[in-house]
Amino acid sequence: MSYRYLTTHALTGDTLAWDLPLTGVEFGPELCGPGNFTGVIEPRLANLTPAQVDPGTTLIFAERDRTLLWGGIIWRAEPEGQKLRIEASGFGSYLTKRTDLHGNLDGRGPWVNADPCHVIRDAWAYCQAQPDGNLRVAVDGTTSNAKVGTPAEPYSTSWWEAPTLNTVVDDMVAVAGGPEWTETVAWSGDTPTQRIRIGWPRLGTRRQDISFTSGINVTSTVPVEYDADSYAQVVIGLGAGEGRSRRRVVDAVRNGRLRLEQVLEVPTEKANDRLAARTRTERVNRSAIGEVTEVVLRDHPAARIGAFQIGDDVRVRLNDEWTQYDGWSRITGWTLKPPADDEPEQVTVQLARADRYTYGA
Repeated sequence: MSYRYLTTHALTGDTLAWDLPLTGVEFGPELCGPGNFTGVIEPRLANLTPAQVDPGTTLIFAERDRTLLWGGIIWRAEPEGQKLRIEASGFGSYLTKRTDLHGNLDGRGPWVNADPCHVIRDAWAYCQAQPDGNLRVAVDGTTSNAKVGTPAEPYSTSWWEAPTLNTVVDDMVAVAGGPEWTETVAWSGDTPTQRIRIGWPRLGTRRQDISFTSGINVTSTVPVEYDADSYAQVVIGLGAGEGRSRRRVVDAVRNGRLRLEQVLEVPTEKANDRLAARTRTERVNRSAIGEVTEVVLRDHPAARIGAFQIGDDVRVRLNDEWTQYDGWSRITGWTLKPPADDEPEQVTVQLARADRYTYGA
């Protein structure tokens, strides 16, 4: 397999470097996040100009066998002697650097009984409509049955609070039965394109055609974790307010185990529906004991690199000195490490128990 790394100007799209000489590269996407990229240029190259890796205005893309696998924004180019370390994050990270200067995304809100998918598109539309803010990111037209905001408590953003745009997207993901998102890139002729994929009721699917198995394609793994310290069937969500007027939500289930409780404090949350959604998400995330969080894979017919995507459920079968694990896990991220010297290509996959996730109808 062959790898190539190219950079373009964030505003003009002009190609700055067709084949950036990087080593020590690692990159990958994540669920409801931008993913990351790291790499090193060494030794110092006379034909490399600062503009080719100018942090904050340069996009970088990773290609494997003529297929784009990842893209994002370079945020740091740090000299280390004769080396230059590059750090980048996916396009979603740009929303952390942008704020709502007008309130309600310049008239797109407030939102009442709105589809969270629509609000996510509003956030990106507002972001890219401002001067020098267009990354040419396309956002899926996915719709959902989830709702955000009520006539009594519309969802709104205030200019005097200067909320960052990523908080709007985070709020939409936190809505009960709300959408998920990730990022993809692809070639359009000779031009790389970037896209926000929105999935509802989920991203990915249950994969019967691939598996992660010890002795076949799993080369190493983080030991299975059994930890009740973070476990709870009951979560108490505390929102804005003081004393008796403080907003409170309790999300609980009974499952035959000893009752364990956790408190989730969100003192800035004023809306009951968003507080309830966050509380439920916290309870679901704390409802599992015995979990595989990470496996390292080699390229193998059991699961080719590039054959799985963020959100997929995959059967995981692990055998070690402590446990025999066989269950469905969800891919929440992956980091690809290209071959270097005598080290083979490998991909580290981040996982979560599939039963941690519930989806709207």
